[in-house]
Amino acid sequence: MNTNNDNPAGTYLLAHITDLHIKAGGKLSYRMVDTAGALRRCIASLLAAPQQPDAVVITGDLVDFGTEEEYRFLRGILQTLPMPVRLLPGNHDHRATLRRVFADHDYLFANGDGDAPVHYSVEAGPLRLVAFDCTVPGKPGGQVDPAALPWLEATLAAEPGRPTLLMLHHPPFHTGIGHMDQQGLADAALLEAVVRRHPTVERVLCGHLHRHITHRFGGTIAMTAPGPAHQVTLDLDPQAASRFRMEPPGYLLHQWDPAHGLVSHAAVIGDFGADHPFFDAAGKLID
Repeated sequence: MNTNNDNPAGTYLLAHITDLHIKAGGKLSYRMVDTAGALRRCIASLLAAPQQPDAVVITGDLVDFGTEEEYRFLRGILQTLPMPVRLLPGNHDHRATLRRVFADHDYLFANGDGDAPVHYSVEAGPLRLVAFDCTVPGKPGGQVDPAALPWLEATLAAEPGRPTLLMLHHPPFHTGIGHMDQQGLADAALLEAVVRRHPTVERVLCGHLHRHITHRFGGTIAMTAPGPAHQVTLDLDPQAASRFRMEPPGYLLHQWDPAHGLVSHAAVIGDFGADHPFFDAAGKLID
């Protein structure tokens, strides 16, 4: 665990960020979004929090076009994080290039190299992080590969007593945001059947949506994290156009406490001034 924080004894704090969309040299995404600056502000927020996370997971769309220049630029920014960082590709990523630039991240090679799917299982304090790569090269949507399910089944069964967080880029559920559901996860029911057989899966952590959304899935809770930069517009009209807006950015924090289980918090990135008391010096509610 990270010893340079004030986390309560016995607890473990995991930060979940996603959809960075970094461009080489800090070029603006969509000609207006400073994604590199947004990631730096996200990291500053993590490091300034009362409790720093013990580890960070990033659930895909690490960069915008999957180029080596983008990944090298991203690597330089992520090096400012003092705690372990675990990466997972999204539909904007390129597996082989990701592996080449982050060659020292051994877990990326746990089940293959080059363009092979990035499946892995790593320990994170008392937790286990299991990455299940359902991206399809060249496609915006994801697909559960039936041939990969035996690996997932065996991995989840290997440590039945360890609380587990399953990570993938595309959420395995309908969100109601039509244009994003059109590029969702195909054959998610196959994944749900596996998850349902393994109650130690505490969460299914996802990205892709650029919003914080939760859903019951396979007897557990699946959730997407907000983006650290731009958010997909919240419009539940199935025919709504594909758009984004500059809502307050954020990330998720998941705290494991052996006495209480896993609790997930949504954190907002920004300068909101000082904390203010509810009670006066005499302990009375301020009127």
